[in-house]
Formats: sequence, structure tokens, C-alpha cells
Amino acid sequence: MQYLLGLIGDESQTHNWEEISPEEMKATFDAMNAYNKELEEAGAMVLGAGLDRSDTATTVRFEGDARSVTDGPFAETKEWLAGFWVLECTDLDEALAWAKKAPMQEGTIEVRPLITEESDLMSRVESGAEGS
Repeated sequence: MQYLLGLIGDESQTHNWEEISPEEMKATFDAMNAYNKELEEAGAMVLGAGLDRSDTATTVRFEGDARSVTDGPFAETKEWLAGFWVLECTDLDEALAWAKKAPMQEGTIEVRPLITEESDLMSRVESGAEGS
């Protein structure tokens, strides 16, 4: 099963690059690259990427047949989705174990299963599962 590990953080703390020394930045990238390599070598990594600042987002809103495009994120909040991994794991416990190993000093990782097949969603609808 595939899981999304979403990196959630306080954007005001995340992009203070001018306050970080080149040595600290290199150490951060080295730790993240080592983690990504471990994910790849274990066969868990499907996809992963960091995301640009939320003020670079463009949002498309749907209201019936109408579509509107606005600059900025879909919600005004100090927390933001800073990046993500999509992992192939046997179960939630494995996905959580990977999340706990992430080289982060602060922030949050939200772990959610992906719906990769129509049958995944249909089985939830048919069983009356919450959130379907």
C-alpha cells in the first residue's frame, strides 16, 4: 500500500535561509539525502519532493460549473505543506516507522494512505466507512 508522508511546518521558521550558515544548510541537506537514499535502498521510495513557499501557489476553486483561479494557498495559515514523500509500505506501522526516522528537528509529518485504485474507494463506500 502507498502512503503520503506530508511535511508540515511553520513557514515563517522554514524559509529563514539568511539566518542559516552554509555549514548548517549542508548538514541539513546531507541528512535528508541520506534518509532519501535509505528509503530508496529499502525499496520504499516512490516519489519525494520539497515544495516552494506557499506564496508561490496558485489555487483553482470549483463551484458547480464555475472555476476561479487565485494567487496564493488555499488556506491562510502559518502552517504549510513543505514537502512530501510517497512510500510503498506493507502497512501503516511501516509508514509510521519511516516517518519517525525522518531527519527533522521540528514540525510534523502527516501520514495518510493513498487511494491508488478505484476499488479502494469503492470498498469504503460500500462498507459505509467514515470519510468516504
